[in-house]
Amino acid sequence: MTQVLKAVALMGATGTGKSQLAMTLAAASGSCIVSCDSMQVYAGLDIGTAKPSPQEQQRLKHHLIDCCNLPDQYSAARWAAQAREVIATENARGVTPLIVGGTGLYLRALLEGFADIPAEKPEVREYLEGLQQEHGTPYLHQRLCVCDPAMAAKLKQTDTQRVMRALGVYESSGRPLSAWQADGERLAEPMDCPVFVLEVEREVLRHGLAERFQAMMAAGWMDEARWLDGLNLPDMHPASRAVGYRQLLDYLHGALSLNEAVEKGITATRKYAKRQVTWFKYQQPGAIFGRAEYLQSKLSEALI
Repeated sequence: MTQVLKAVALMGATGTGKSQLAMTLAAASGSCIVSCDSMQVYAGLDIGTAKPSPQEQQRLKHHLIDCCNLPDQYSAARWAAQAREVIATENARGVTPLIVGGTGLYLRALLEGFADIPAEKPEVREYLEGLQQEHGTPYLHQRLCVCDPAMAAKLKQTDTQRVMRALGVYESSGRPLSAWQADGERLAEPMDCPVFVLEVEREVLRHGLAERFQAMMAAGWMDEARWLDGLNLPDMHPASRAVGYRQLLDYLHGALSLNEAVEKGITATRKYAKRQVTWFKYQQPGAIFGRAEYLQSKLSEALI
């Protein structure tokens, strides 16, 4: 008989208080937390990703945090595969894990499957980065229109990361990314995973994100950005482009003043939160949405 993996997902925009609610629920139910955050996977990126503190991780078991060492790059497919292993192990112990985060693509990869796309060849990525620096992303998008018109139609000409990813897959495998995705979306095992999305009033969230950004700066975020800068990662690496880090790196490179970097970082964080809200609204239509007070009892029931 095929095993049905069981978990519960608590998703939402950055800064909505997911982590605190999740830790309260997991502690009360004897559950554990599976981080669904595309930046918390990277060891060393702690303050700027609002990673649970070492003390919090000691009090309550957390999975898929610090599971990738830079300069390695993580992916949704990799997260989904590792998350399935964690869920299967915890289910065997009688535990229903609580998936917590704001990276909707990762959750989709877990629930709906993800194409088994081969890794890009390093020499291909280096070649494409050279083309991007010399000619710009619109030029790369034109090349993508020729080799993968279906994917090109979905991407903006300025979406450097995704355009390069699509070209990298084609140049490395000889097959369009759209083709890999079309025939690769299948699940290894069925999933029983109700999804809950935590909501916060818009102005409260906007104000809270600004306060949190300043608190992170006071906690030493700039030192973390200096450490990241010292790794000399490619500009297209997800860690280099992460919200907040990207603006602080611009300051370290002399492109912005510190005040400008902070203000732009706060603005970018707010825009990111808005994109997350939109994602969950349209990509998770079957989810249960609500404020913390409303969701807490429903999540407690789901974790039983």
